[in-house]
Amino acid sequence: MTSALTLPTSGQLASSWLETPTGSQPLPRELDHLLALRVPGLIATRRHLHSHPELSGNEFETAALIARELSLAGLNPRLLPKGNGVICDVNGRPDGPVVALRADIDALPLDDPKDVPYRSTVEGVCHACGHDVHTTVLLGVGMLLAQLADLGELDGRVRLIFQPAEEILPCGSLEVIEAGGLDDVVQIFALHCDPNLPVGQVGLRVGPITAAADNVTVRLSGPGGHTARPHLTVDMVDALGRLITEVPALVSRRVPANSGLLLVFGHASAGTRYNVIPSEASASGTLRVMDRDTWEQAPKIVAQVVRDVIAPTGATVDLEYLRGRPPVCNDARAIQVLTAATAAALGPDGLAETPQSMGGEDFSWYLEYVPGALARLGVGRAGPNVDLHRASFDVDERSIAVGVRVMVQTALRALAAAR
Repeated sequence: MTSALTLPTSGQLASSWLETPTGSQPLPRELDHLLALRVPGLIATRRHLHSHPELSGNEFETAALIARELSLAGLNPRLLPKGNGVICDVNGRPDGPVVALRADIDALPLDDPKDVPYRSTVEGVCHACGHDVHTTVLLGVGMLLAQLADLGELDGRVRLIFQPAEEILPCGSLEVIEAGGLDDVVQIFALHCDPNLPVGQVGLRVGPITAAADNVTVRLSGPGGHTARPHLTVDMVDALGRLITEVPALVSRRVPANSGLLLVFGHASAGTRYNVIPSEASASGTLRVMDRDTWEQAPKIVAQVVRDVIAPTGATVDLEYLRGRPPVCNDARAIQVLTAATAAALGPDGLAETPQSMGGEDFSWYLEYVPGALARLGVGRAGPNVDLHRASFDVDERSIAVGVRVMVQTALRALAAAR
């Protein structure tokens, strides 16, 4: 990246502040007024991050921007050991509990085709999953909670976790945990953008809210040969075809139907010439499953089915099964906190039920250590071309203020409940 990540210094962004909804409760100490004043700057931050995305593992300038903004708010952020993530405690009552809030900060390897002033300036990299919004929301939360802490009205510590590498394996959440990000934490919470929910609603669910997700790569090899004489060699394209058509169906027959196992190959490759049987072929994809027990069994099942399907072809099999992440399983008490916080921030109409997604989320690794919950933040741009992980994905920026209010209320209620 050639341009430094610094915030715009001229002009004010015109923004639409979502008025405090009917039935909601004001934030303490007139923080709603402070938030309203900060909305244009938060939107500017989000647009800047969107224009300057960084791929998983390389979020160095993004982390530097986050650290600068938190320092300007009077906080003391620390970079992760690699320098591409940030942990920052907002210190209130020293003998109070510690609650964590997490945002992921990485982008995806996609071009940005949108005709907007804040489209990506980095070729082949795009914030197509809303992580720029997650980051901006948590920055806003930190600014408001810092104000409460200065007034002596924060009933414990709130740890802000700006996590790298959510989109790749190994997961960035494991780096945060290794760096002590969960030390002393009693609960952890996160938001994720949902284009299928309107602005002003938050999707909640007790139990599994995402699927487990692993990576599967199969490499096949054989002697190669002439397409006129497949009987003298191993027909590698035929073997590959069997792999990608038969294995997914057979794997799903080895597990309970309600486990929701889904094996989908997203890449397949074999050969370069129409009359040459290649000596190598490969396919890679993801295995997703809704329940933890089936996830534990999946590697053994996949290995056996692949061997059984390929054996008659004579091809040699090399299977790489890369463990990804378990399902995010929301703790019931944490959802109670989020429900109360959402109702306080948005009124009763802000609460929405959300189904379990087949998408994977490495927030699940935090929940292996401490209870917590992930919620869906409505971003109000549903449509055929704005789904997550599409380069055309965009958000209604009023969702930023909504997310800030919800997460401030969540932190305050979680601290109160943990006393």
